[in-house]
Amino acid sequence: MDLPRTGNPYHPAIEALESHPGKKFYNVSKLGGSKYDTLPYSIRVLFESSVRNCDGFLVKETDAMNILDWKTKQSHVEVPFCPARVVLQDFTGIPAMVDFAAMREAVKNAGGDPVKVNPACPTDLTVDYSLQIDFSKCAIQNAPNPGGGEQKPLARLSPLKPPLRKPPPCRGQSGGQSGCRGSCGAGEAGRSTGAFSAQIENTPILCPFHLQPVPEPETVLKNQEMEFGRNRERLQFFKWSSKVFENISIIPPETGMAHQVNLEYLSRVVFDVKDFLHPDSVVGTDSHTTMVNGLGILGWGVGGIETEAVMLGMPLSLPLPQVVGCELTGTVSPLATSIDIVLSITKHLRQADVAGKFVEFFGSGVSQLSVADRTTIANMCPEYGAILSFFPVDNVTMKHLKHAGFDKAKLEVTEAYLKAVKLFRSDESSREPEYSQVVQVSLSSIIPYVSGPKRSQDRVAVNNMKSDFQACLNEKSGVKGFQIAAEKQNNIVPVQYEGNEYKLSHGCVVIAAVISCTNNCNPSVMLAAGLLAKKAVEAGLVVKPYIRTSLSPGSGMVTHYLSSSGVLPYLSKLGFEVVGYGCSTCVGNTAPLPEAIRNAIKQGDIIACGVLSGTKNFEGRLCDCVRANYLASPPLVVAYAIAGTVRIDFDTEPLGTGFNGKSIYLRDIWPTRQELHTVEEEFVISSMFRELKEKMEKGSKRWNLLEAPESTLFPWDLKSTYIRCPSFFDKLAKEAAPQAVVENAHVLLFLGDSVTTDHISPAGSIARSSAAAKYLTSKGLTPREFNSYGARRGNDAVMTRGTFANIKLLNKFIGKPAPKTVHFPSGQTLGVFEAAELYQKEGIPVIILAGKKYGLGSSRDWAAKGPFLLGVKAVLAESYEKVHRSQLIGIGIAPLQFRPGENPSTLGLTGREQFSIMFPPDLLPRMTLDVKTSTGKVFSVIALFENSMEITLYKNGGSLNFVARRFL
Repeated sequence: MDLPRTGNPYHPAIEALESHPGKKFYNVSKLGGSKYDTLPYSIRVLFESSVRNCDGFLVKETDAMNILDWKTKQSHVEVPFCPARVVLQDFTGIPAMVDFAAMREAVKNAGGDPVKVNPACPTDLTVDYSLQIDFSKCAIQNAPNPGGGEQKPLARLSPLKPPLRKPPPCRGQSGGQSGCRGSCGAGEAGRSTGAFSAQIENTPILCPFHLQPVPEPETVLKNQEMEFGRNRERLQFFKWSSKVFENISIIPPETGMAHQVNLEYLSRVVFDVKDFLHPDSVVGTDSHTTMVNGLGILGWGVGGIETEAVMLGMPLSLPLPQVVGCELTGTVSPLATSIDIVLSITKHLRQADVAGKFVEFFGSGVSQLSVADRTTIANMCPEYGAILSFFPVDNVTMKHLKHAGFDKAKLEVTEAYLKAVKLFRSDESSREPEYSQVVQVSLSSIIPYVSGPKRSQDRVAVNNMKSDFQACLNEKSGVKGFQIAAEKQNNIVPVQYEGNEYKLSHGCVVIAAVISCTNNCNPSVMLAAGLLAKKAVEAGLVVKPYIRTSLSPGSGMVTHYLSSSGVLPYLSKLGFEVVGYGCSTCVGNTAPLPEAIRNAIKQGDIIACGVLSGTKNFEGRLCDCVRANYLASPPLVVAYAIAGTVRIDFDTEPLGTGFNGKSIYLRDIWPTRQELHTVEEEFVISSMFRELKEKMEKGSKRWNLLEAPESTLFPWDLKSTYIRCPSFFDKLAKEAAPQAVVENAHVLLFLGDSVTTDHISPAGSIARSSAAAKYLTSKGLTPREFNSYGARRGNDAVMTRGTFANIKLLNKFIGKPAPKTVHFPSGQTLGVFEAAELYQKEGIPVIILAGKKYGLGSSRDWAAKGPFLLGVKAVLAESYEKVHRSQLIGIGIAPLQFRPGENPSTLGLTGREQFSIMFPPDLLPRMTLDVKTSTGKVFSVIALFENSMEITLYKNGGSLNFVARRFL
């Protein structure tokens, strides 16, 4: 997909770059003339891809012309897109690579050559999602006086100067670590031994009082040791994949999150393949893939099923999108962080209805945003429904790339090429592109917000937080309300914890997680949290010990600048100890709350709160007993942790009492923008990017020492509970079997509106009472060995049992949230898997009835694969989330949509009927099909296939089988 395709009709458009004659490129700006000049920048990238990859088969000349005629063809035609590369994270990467391994075996069994089964598109897989927080907080946090003697505040220290008076003890002395040789006296006596004393290679931590290297916090080492221990088999499979598959690279654990590595390390901006230039572009299985649009790289998240097809050389098919121009004007308020900007823009774009559209930013305000700000904004676009949010490359981008380690020659070629194809945005440009619609956002109007308590789109101004939470207590149960009786709203539950009594009440904070997945590209917000912590500790403020605090940096760069700026130990002092590098709290991997706290919450029916700086706050995701979850900027996470409650007015109420009984307000410790800029300029420098790139290429010691097989076919271990050969290719033959009718199908689940992929797909820890737990127990595992669903995505037996196992699943057959359903032939109420298993044994197909927005949320391949393996043949819903609809087709499940104005209720369906659906041999996109029920009712549905390619995939039993047949 990188070099010009053979027989490309646009070959004459290849030119030499004027400033670098040795470099060639398709000069698409000359092909399009005046039409090209009016195209949005993001559409220009699509046009270049179609021109470069035109072969008359997968990409046709008419496809390129349709894109060039975007103004009249938008939303009316499907176009192919061949991304330059693919990014996988391990939760979705493991099933993709297991499918590749299984495909090799199936191709061999069918008489083909398994060695030919390789990714055709460059693919990077980052092992980042397996981190669980088994250990949190340093021993120093709960010690009432770790230094001995009279309790005093930490000295006010410049990060670059040692203190004049005797410093507090180094963390090495109190936490069993050392390495610092300063006057703290830890020295050799405090040195820890064994595996936990090993220095993590990614980033040296400096003792802020002596500026000498010390080992990583013990919690990091313990969590990483546990990660390698519980995931060794899975990691060995990844290493085997890196050895035998061509065109794929595996980025090992302890490096960082997929989207952050993608941003810091993998992004090219412009590809240079054998001196042929073209724009960088990417699709990935992670919903944060859109982050790279802040660098001017077109990219978005897709399902694992579509990703695997792209890896094998097939283009993505998408409706030529509308492009919403978002004009930014005004100046950002000094108190507003990137999160505030993100949430404000999210609100505006949600109101503008940008679902399924591209968003592109322009206007005078764009140049005021750093690349870090842009990537933070771009990262959140899945939350407001856009496919992507694009910031064209400009001078701000080029300055960032220089700091990020791009050499001078690379920068010169990049800028010259982008200007030649008119992909470089200039403030002096006399003409802006034409857009489908324009949304204006004044940056001057943005004030600090949080988001919650159940949905990321429900913003709450910080100065209204106390009253809004009170309103949530009063409101009926729903998207915001908790319906707490007035006489119970001020209930207080005393609880004993670690020898002290605490009082829990509605709004109490029990989880506070500073997660830098949204913020690690933007040092200012993480440094703001650190500086606020520093000022809080110096003022004598503390965090209650029962609050689950954690700091999960997205990459070593974050730890590096927090450490070198001297704020990391202050975060640690408040309990925000670095727990490791990878996704944790956001994906449900939070360590359990202390039992005493859990019991108190349940006893008093307390609406306990979690506050985190991530992107996901679906109800019950962090912990089943934490019902209110708020997304906030990192400094506000620290502030709410100190306050211990969200029922606080920061303007009039103190965070707590400091030294000498003084009341400390948020305004007393909030860092100014000038302070942030000074620290950021001093410590976040280009050398950090270069150093981290070198270390990512070097790998970690554990990974380098890990042994793995090298055989062409993977040696499946039949006893394995992690890696299992899936059954998707069991019936692989050279020709696809005729599509069978769905006859007398029972309804497995009768669901309502907004069923998310969290409800469908297995995620988080494996509950002890679940079908997956029973399966693992039957294999001889104890609950401590269950691990998470994400870690076991390579085992279809576990994942199938975890499908629809979410405790918040509301099945109308049951009438209350529970992962249960009714097996109608027997009348039994069973777990979803048990019922599906019975139906399959009886040879009865099943379908799902659903309401609006089925499949909302993060893209997850197991949200389609799981139902497929449960025997689901079709889903009948009022509407679908676009990516999930594609995933259903990609696995072989028919997405059927009720006609406008119709739904199960209006049609009088109870879900207890049996349904028969006839698919004609000449199935067409959006064809109307008849559905007959066992009661004699007949109604029509729309077959939600958008193009002939989707119909071909469906008839082949999904994209995996379609691609596998190409090798036969």
